[in-house]
Amino acid sequence: MLVAAAVCPCPPLLVPEVAAGAAPELDAARAACADAVGVLAAARPDLLIVAGPAGPDHLGPFPAGSPGSFAGFGVGLTVRLGPAPAPSPATARPLPASLAVGAWLLERARWSGAPVEGFGVAERLEPDRCVRAGRELAARAERVALLVMGDGSACRTVKAPGYLDERAADFDAEAARALGAADLAALRALDESLAHELSVAGRAPWQVLAGAAEGAGLGGQPLYEDAPYGVGYVVASWS
Repeated sequence: MLVAAAVCPCPPLLVPEVAAGAAPELDAARAACADAVGVLAAARPDLLIVAGPAGPDHLGPFPAGSPGSFAGFGVGLTVRLGPAPAPSPATARPLPASLAVGAWLLERARWSGAPVEGFGVAERLEPDRCVRAGRELAARAERVALLVMGDGSACRTVKAPGYLDERAADFDAEAARALGAADLAALRALDESLAHELSVAGRAPWQVLAGAAEGAGLGGQPLYEDAPYGVGYVVASWS
């Protein structure tokens, strides 16, 4: 059963080495993420799963210790999923960027509790399949915690990656409300097509969380909401 969850954005810019001179602009988001991860630790789970959006080559489960790298962003920084040894090079898949950011958050928090695994979610995964995947993740152990990585729309301003779309602010506001309130019905109801049009990377992982939290009776707490660089970022904790 799911005993706790943390919702965090997944831009590589969260990593100060990647952001370089712009790093202070996301200090508030980093602090909120640290608080959310602290809630996961306090729940004393048997298993922590980091879930986030991923491309076709990075879908499905990643074992404890899976490696990630920020070399693609010009930084020679590597991470691992939790403190476990890395899997055999012959079997190890590199983490997608979203899970690498999650692994970095855990390393920053010096996570040393439960084993950590990963789960890459297709950004266009249908809502019903997201919910089913979440139920399966929650059944992995008696006490499961989720670190859910995902961004809101990338269309909040004219300088945003997806340019300005007038629908983006309302979509992000409803998603942030639902995440902050642990409103499972509202998360399941997020429109898949609209999310795709607005370049929302978090829709599918958030709906995985909705499936995982069924019957858990968790309450939500909003910790951060903003749109730096024209992209919607939300941090929330569920316990």
